[in-house]
Amino acid sequence: MNILALDTATEACSAALLCDGSVYERHDIAPRRHAELILPMVDAVLAQAGLGLDGLDAIAFGRGPGAFTGVRIAAGVTQGLALGAGLPVIPVSSLAALAQPALGNAAVVLPAIDARMGEVYWAAYDSGQDGLAAALVDEQVALPDAVRVPSNRQIFGVGSGWGTYRERLERVLHGRLSGIDPERFPLAKNMLPLAVREYNKGRCVSPEQALPVYLRDNVVKQV
Repeated sequence: MNILALDTATEACSAALLCDGSVYERHDIAPRRHAELILPMVDAVLAQAGLGLDGLDAIAFGRGPGAFTGVRIAAGVTQGLALGAGLPVIPVSSLAALAQPALGNAAVVLPAIDARMGEVYWAAYDSGQDGLAAALVDEQVALPDAVRVPSNRQIFGVGSGWGTYRERLERVLHGRLSGIDPERFPLAKNMLPLAVREYNKGRCVSPEQALPVYLRDNVVKQV
């Protein structure tokens, strides 16, 4: 199976390719440079694998939530590539991609992305029957004090929201926090196993349906 993935929902810009069981990736922490970097990253991973777009089975993208402009860039680039190559598209939650590599740290992973305006994008995940991120709480945008995880299990926090609002988030978890990693971002390589699951379950969409998820109504105010 050959799947290209890309994500520009946060400060991180990344592209990754699953090609015959091998993973090739490029990523950089480069706010406001995503439009400049993402296509060269795509070209680089395809070239490293010796593969063209016509050799792909699908393209996955981080559909958000995240920065308004960043989420639009990923969706727009994916639509263009998929339309040109006649490929299906796999939208993947940026919060799920953020949680995926942290699943082994605690029974529950709570990814939180700083949404600005005093809020966080968040959700809660555990390992599903397939060992991949399975949602316990659907993604939403809220004040840090309004985060609620209906579980008595230990929780690991990940993402920029923890860097900005650690004390407020920790307070609402009532001693269940086992640790945090506030420096982690959603990356395309961590989307790949989630994209494979969606592909195998037939959850692909046409390029025209590759739409961003913002969660917030007044997205134009988001930086």
